[in-house]
Amino acid sequence: MRPHVGASLSRRRFLSLSAGGAAAGAAALSGCALQVSNGAGGGAGETITMMVKADDITPELVQQALKDTGITIKRVDWDITKLIAMLTSGNPPDLVRAVGATDAAYFAARDVMEELDPYFAKSSVLKVEDLDPVNDLWRYDGRTQGKGPRYGMAKDFSQDSMFWYNTAAFDKKGVDYPSETEPITFEEWLENAQRLVQRSKGQTTVSGGSYNGLLRLTLMATMTASAGGSLFNDDFSRVDFTTPEARKALTWYMDYCNLKVGPSPIQPDPNGWDGPTYQAGRLAMSNAGYWMGGMIGTDKKLAQVSRLAPAPVFAGGPRISACQGGTGLWMPRKARNKDAAWRIFEWYFGEAPAKARASGGWGIPTLKSLRPLMPAQEDYQKRTLKAQQNELKHFSVVSLTPYITGDAFESLFNQVAPAGMKGEISVDTLAGRLNSVINEQLKRGKEQVG
Repeated sequence: MRPHVGASLSRRRFLSLSAGGAAAGAAALSGCALQVSNGAGGGAGETITMMVKADDITPELVQQALKDTGITIKRVDWDITKLIAMLTSGNPPDLVRAVGATDAAYFAARDVMEELDPYFAKSSVLKVEDLDPVNDLWRYDGRTQGKGPRYGMAKDFSQDSMFWYNTAAFDKKGVDYPSETEPITFEEWLENAQRLVQRSKGQTTVSGGSYNGLLRLTLMATMTASAGGSLFNDDFSRVDFTTPEARKALTWYMDYCNLKVGPSPIQPDPNGWDGPTYQAGRLAMSNAGYWMGGMIGTDKKLAQVSRLAPAPVFAGGPRISACQGGTGLWMPRKARNKDAAWRIFEWYFGEAPAKARASGGWGIPTLKSLRPLMPAQEDYQKRTLKAQQNELKHFSVVSLTPYITGDAFESLFNQVAPAGMKGEISVDTLAGRLNSVINEQLKRGKEQVG
């Protein structure tokens, strides 16, 4: 089922797939952080290399790993160009960070990832029955993400179509609060955002809401699923923005951008993301999942007026609440020190670091047994946890294509869509242009995977 690359893997094959090469790949693979390992033995006394970001494995954690496992971690900065060079030279890191939603199928289709099912089967730390369903983002059967062998695991996650809102902003404008258990529609969300905007002397002082997803690929795919369809055809080799469901999602997002109720590619947030803007009281609603509660909780006044609400739905559509990230780690097929790498994998995902992450409120733990560690001491934490636990019932994996990186899709979308965001072209014209440029890239990607 899985296309075989093995020793014939070439730099061109990787780089040509990422629409703009290494630079395009870098942003795509940036989300949350992971670890990598490089060595040649099986456990204590060994050294592994982890290709991760600095905050994925701090110097303190490296010391703790040595103390807890006897294994030395050598951290290498995550870099797509360097990763491709290491993979193609046959000397990869032992563990690599990636974003489960957008990267797992991409790398699995290129046959560079180790299948981890045999390791899970023998592990006393990471048991398959304890894995949260979000870890299915790291499965790929050669056709569909979410099925087949496991190639990695998420370190924590959120249901990223949920949104936070500030009750003080709603009170000021006399807008009813969204329910914390029953979803409002996308149409209602946008109406609220229009009512919540505060402007003074031609300047926006408080944005009504932000709704951009983690990447345009995950945003469009999950919104199309919420409309009852799929952004891709059956074998994930083509997108079609002209189907009724994809067109509904695209129309909504163009309306959101055009109304300028919040940040978008044509009106970027000067802070680069919602967090500081929401913290400053200048954003009434933020499309960020549970993870942002970690930041909100550091400001008790803000925490008292913040609420977490379910992912919106389209009227008549299914209730979909996906994870658009699921950052974690994978083990290259040609890693030199797989046993030691697996031991660090177990430690990172199931022992001290996992417990610390779970209790911090920056994400939902990906082992069900760690959920009791999620913060629930304060009233606001209890309320957030109740909303989140209710939403977990509506989680599903929205499968993405293995033929394009999230970043490549993003750059193509952002080249074509601003004309639609500004209302200069119709949604139908935009849909045709997006199909043209993205399907050309998907065609190349499919040819290169073989």
